[in-house]
Amino acid sequence: MMAKTRRSTSSRDVTATTPGDIAGARTAATCVVKIHEAIVSYLQAGQTLAKIDAYIGGVIRDLDCRSAFFRYAIPGHPPFPSQSCLSLNDCIVHGTHDMSQTPLVSGDILSIDIGVVHKGWFGDAAWTYAIEGASEEALELMICGRESLRAGVEAMTPGRPLMDFAKAVTEVAEIEGDYSLVRGLGGHGYGRTLHGPPFVSNAVPRNAYEWPDAWQLFQEGMLLAVEPMLAMKSAETSTSPRQWPVRTRDGSLSVHYEADVLITADGHENLTAGMWNLPDVVAT
Repeated sequence: MMAKTRRSTSSRDVTATTPGDIAGARTAATCVVKIHEAIVSYLQAGQTLAKIDAYIGGVIRDLDCRSAFFRYAIPGHPPFPSQSCLSLNDCIVHGTHDMSQTPLVSGDILSIDIGVVHKGWFGDAAWTYAIEGASEEALELMICGRESLRAGVEAMTPGRPLMDFAKAVTEVAEIEGDYSLVRGLGGHGYGRTLHGPPFVSNAVPRNAYEWPDAWQLFQEGMLLAVEPMLAMKSAETSTSPRQWPVRTRDGSLSVHYEADVLITADGHENLTAGMWNLPDVVAT
């Protein structure tokens, strides 16, 4: 989930430099991975988004965490009503458990974004699942979304600009994959807060004003939640990116993948690397 913070954020809120801080960030990220692993054995056709969200809420509590999303609020918008973001088919991000009462069917594409707080540290990561199977074009979109995230994470190197992430994601998603990256939404600093600077665009900006942080450098200790969002066709949205849910305007399929990354002295550590072991298709 990407939105503006409700309070000022210090550099300490979005960095982990001491062994204790790094351990806290790792543990919170590991909790998110464990929740996704639990989801894999639970998702199936016939479930409603409400049942899925309730299940996720239970796993969050079992891990001694609380949801970072539930009741999250931004000025001028109602508090977020769900334990997780459940974005179905044409919903790009910020999907809620009550946006559809229709049970899932085989072939549905569901992106699940989970944010938790564990002992003061946040974890925030997303994966996209096909329910019991999917069309070839849907699976290709999912694979491209996953691989665009992988390429972007590999480009996150201390002393290099944030632009390197966007270049790597854009190369895989829009040039090799011929899909559309959603603009206006993207990754962010996190740590002791859910959202903080810098903003990390998924797409190379069209002009210097679109992404002021583009040439900021990756620095040791940065905690960044990075999250490509791809649409099958046009990535124009039906609503403002700051609202929920956010859908593709043309109704085309979309996917969302997100990882928590710590910038280290000599590279990076994907704190949610366990997500790479998650399947694309569940309940088969």
